[in-house]
Amino acid sequence: MNVGALQWSTFAVCTLVVLARIPGARRGENRPVFYVLVLIMLTILLSIEGPYQAIDQVLGGFNIANLVLRFFGFAAVFFLGLQLAKGFSADDARRFLTGPWGIGMALLSCAAVTILFLMMDTAGSSAGLAGVAARSSRNAVLAEYYGAAGRLYPAFVLLALLPALARTAIGRLPLIIRGSAVALGIGSVAIALTLAFPIIPAGLSSWEFVINYTGILCLVLGLVLIWVGRLAAKRPPRSRTPGADR
Repeated sequence: MNVGALQWSTFAVCTLVVLARIPGARRGENRPVFYVLVLIMLTILLSIEGPYQAIDQVLGGFNIANLVLRFFGFAAVFFLGLQLAKGFSADDARRFLTGPWGIGMALLSCAAVTILFLMMDTAGSSAGLAGVAARSSRNAVLAEYYGAAGRLYPAFVLLALLPALARTAIGRLPLIIRGSAVALGIGSVAIALTLAFPIIPAGLSSWEFVINYTGILCLVLGLVLIWVGRLAAKRPPRSRTPGADR
């Protein structure tokens, strides 16, 4: 399985979506979603070996870029969660994510990844901290916990939205909106499945990339479908030609 091709393809798709959204964002159309897409794009970029190495070397070569990646991911999923809660009328999910439990989980996740990162010997740029984990058994254990902590908050946010997405998918809204809910739901489940990565056998580790990037692509697809649905709703109805019914 060509993991690099999967990563670059996902980045290319997200970049194209961001570029397509620039004109609308400049006009003030749903800028929060545009910013979420930019954060997702940057998160993907920082997960690819070449760009990661270059950026991390600028930051000192201690894998600070990986910590930045985690915070970009947290910010993206938080604002994505708020926008989806608003768009799908999930006031209960919005209150949950901005209430004590939601904010507490965000702060706990940020603290956990920071503390675990500082506990590791992080010298030497290595995308995914593969080189760091290989350096010692202690680093390997800490890197596993670090990765789990980084995946916890995104899964938490997206699972909180899953009931609203399911209600929309089986509802009577326009097909494109229900399709967006299905895509976002699949993406949410895929991101939640990343919590099971520690128990995936080493021989199947490439499936971690498939699950992760499938989740990201489905989330981006869901946002694109919402955008297209809004454009279609704003389009004036076609005027009927006189005598067309004759």
